[in-house]
Amino acid sequence: MKDYFCHEHALCESTKIGPRTRIWAFAHVLPEATVGADCNICDHVFIENQVVMGDRVTVKCGVQLWDGMLIEDDVFIGPNATFCNDRYPRSRQHLDKYPLTKVDKGASIGANATILPGLHIGSNAMIGAGTVVTRSVPPNAIVIGNPGRITGYVGTDRNNHHTQPAPGTDTSDIQLLDVKGVTLRKLPQARDLRGSLVALEFEQHVPFAVRRSFIVFDVPNQEVRGEHAHKTCHQFLVCLSGQCNVVVDDGLRRQEVTLDDPGIGLHMPPMTWGIQYKYSAGATLLVLASHHYDPDDYIRDYGTFLSSAKESENES
Repeated sequence: MKDYFCHEHALCESTKIGPRTRIWAFAHVLPEATVGADCNICDHVFIENQVVMGDRVTVKCGVQLWDGMLIEDDVFIGPNATFCNDRYPRSRQHLDKYPLTKVDKGASIGANATILPGLHIGSNAMIGAGTVVTRSVPPNAIVIGNPGRITGYVGTDRNNHHTQPAPGTDTSDIQLLDVKGVTLRKLPQARDLRGSLVALEFEQHVPFAVRRSFIVFDVPNQEVRGEHAHKTCHQFLVCLSGQCNVVVDDGLRRQEVTLDDPGIGLHMPPMTWGIQYKYSAGATLLVLASHHYDPDDYIRDYGTFLSSAKESENES
């Protein structure tokens, strides 16, 4: 006996359907498709042969899932969301192999969104209704518009802005963030009619010995930088002009801050996932680092970072 539900007006040709999955009226599942457990396949959904779907996936009405799609657990796909698997389609011309479109665990795709072929939608990402996604989306990103652009990150305190330092202060105040080890630091400032000065003393205001520095500038507003963590390297970020937003993440908590004053520095210890985005026109970001450049010190995959952060937490 089948251990899943298939409506009498649905056509399910596949035998690879997980338990407790529900397939509703006028849905069509082709013979080689794989659908996991506890999924909800709504009316008028079409699932082609080379589709692999995980558990607890919801596919709302009017969605077509074409060859070359991998959908992980707990994904939500809204009504009439459209996926493509050929960038240059022609009638009666078929690709030998379709590009992989992957939707990672927990991602949500809003109604009427369009996803171009071969893209990777990261875990927990949120794609807004009607968005046209032309590039891969990183984990936790909120994407809206045409073309889609990142406007925020899921789970951040987006109202977390620092307080301005008092004019003429000669000490550095430290604000602890919710993310483990990350601090905002007010740098000493002197202001008078001649202009303003910010002092930055290494191993005092910057809590480590600096071995490397670099400057980020001329970043188009829609571009996202960072998206990595360091195993051993500390970083200290100061926005010298303009502003940018920084997302910090320790694997358990995620927070967003705005850097818009050269008198504010953000200290990111090792094993902090960092993202910089929303650069204003003319923004210039200074980054001080505790180590020389070492490609082996980078963790560039968010899933790998989460695993490493969990291991570090267990060891401590």
